[in-house]
Amino acid sequence: MNAPDPQARRLVRAQRLALATAAVLAACVAAASLRSAPWPANLAWTAALLLPLVAPLPGLVRGRRRTFAWATLCVTPYFVYGVTEVIANPLVRGAAGAILFASLAWFVTLVYYLRLSRSGAGSAQLTPVD
Repeated sequence: MNAPDPQARRLVRAQRLALATAAVLAACVAAASLRSAPWPANLAWTAALLLPLVAPLPGLVRGRRRTFAWATLCVTPYFVYGVTEVIANPLVRGAAGAILFASLAWFVTLVYYLRLSRSGAGSAQLTPVD
């Protein structure tokens, strides 16, 4: 019986890690937004805030490299929200800090998957500079 390719195992692990960090970010955003608005409005607000996380989900599950590339752009709203609220609003500093940390973790895992999945990964050759 052949052992699975180590590169393929790392790629699957990176994909699962990216999905897990997206789930953590979604949980942080949902918890923060459900606490911030009154009851009927908070459901619509939560759904609107989670759209950038849900949009790339099908491609992330399928492992499409192109989706991992453009999903890095979906991190921006969460990062901006986290930085702004950490600085400006001391009442939600803890939740905003969690969102900031989770958004950075998601970005790092997306880039990690992209680095592992590029063609020729691990076999980059240095070219001499004159």
